[in-house]
Amino acid sequence: MADDAADKAERIRLDKWIWHARLVKSRGLAADLVGAGHVRVNGAKALRPGRSVGPGDVLTVVLGSRVRLLRILDCGERRGPATEAATLFLDLDAAPAGDARPSEA
Repeated sequence: MADDAADKAERIRLDKWIWHARLVKSRGLAADLVGAGHVRVNGAKALRPGRSVGPGDVLTVVLGSRVRLLRILDCGERRGPATEAATLFLDLDAAPAGDARPSEA
C-alpha cells in the first residue's frame, strides 16, 4: 500500500503538467490541447486531459507549427517561474551544445 501511495505522489494529470511546465498559458488551454489530439504520451495519443503522467514519460506536443519532444523529469508542485518550469523536463529536440551548426560566412 505504501508503494502505491508513493507512486501516485510521483504522478500528475497531463493537463496540469503541461500548464506547470509553461507550455501553454492556462490549464484550460492545456486540456484543449490534449482534447484536440495534439499530445502523445510514450508514442500513444493522449485521449483525456486527466491521464496520469510522471518522470520518465516522453511527450510529443504539437504547439502551433512546432512539434516538441519532451521527457518528464519531475511533476512539480506549482506553476512557478520559467526557470522552475524548465527543470520539469528535458527537451529531446534541443541540439547538444557542441553540435551547433556553423554560421555562414
